[in-house]
Amino acid sequence: MPSFSRPHLSVLSEAATSQPAAAAPEAGAWPSATPAGDESWRLEALCAETDPEAFFPEKGGSTREAKRVCSGCAVRLECLEYALSNDERFGIWGGLSERERRQLRQQRRLRLSA
Repeated sequence: MPSFSRPHLSVLSEAATSQPAAAAPEAGAWPSATPAGDESWRLEALCAETDPEAFFPEKGGSTREAKRVCSGCAVRLECLEYALSNDERFGIWGGLSERERRQLRQQRRLRLSA
């Protein structure tokens, strides 16, 4: 089993549990809110008190719980940018699955080459 770098996060608030999941962003829609290399955003993430297995489901497993947690997270953008910058290939990061991040990378590349 590969080793994963999991963000260190804080407790999930009730407000986060009642919000619907947000749609995936358009290519380039999320500017990085944190300077490169700064991982202090991890202290504010909501997934610390959540079962880490939810963020790294088996192939074909549900991503619903992880995406629900991410939908209410204040540092979702930073988490996603971290995953994209570090080529995280496994798990849910910033509310997006591996496939969704791959699609976002492709969209960004196409936009840059246009």
